[in-house]
Amino acid sequence: MIASTEQTAPAEIRPATPGDLPRVEQLLTQNDLPLDGIPASLDGFVVAEANGELVGVAGIETCCDDALLRSVAVRPEWRSHGIGRALVTQAILNSESRGMRALYLLTTTAERYFPSFGFKRIDRAEVPQAVRETQEFAKACPETATVMARSLRD
Repeated sequence: MIASTEQTAPAEIRPATPGDLPRVEQLLTQNDLPLDGIPASLDGFVVAEANGELVGVAGIETCCDDALLRSVAVRPEWRSHGIGRALVTQAILNSESRGMRALYLLTTTAERYFPSFGFKRIDRAEVPQAVRETQEFAKACPETATVMARSLRD
């Protein structure tokens, strides 16, 4: 659990459920993140919930032996409380436990955030074809987005 500095209950990190889909989509929309492919990959998402409210989300879209980290968002009033870090860490752990080879991501705003998790900037051409064929990679994110990768195996 992640404690809040406010007079609220701590946030619980848990797997997303089908019932979370409307709240996940609402949070992503509020953060200007694409919704393409969300329903099909919701089983790879984790959410942060506090006081019955969805306060954060991070998703993994599986692509053969690799995965795409996507849709990382935290409600503004819950930022700087460790929610994003906990969500990304859990998403990485989930990818490792599923035997994924590497994790990729696209970002237009958080290039300096993800290196603390072991992500490194790479060229788009280095991304495996299965990841490049995801809706997020192929259509939803602009060509100018920074591409990053993190190996999950030694």
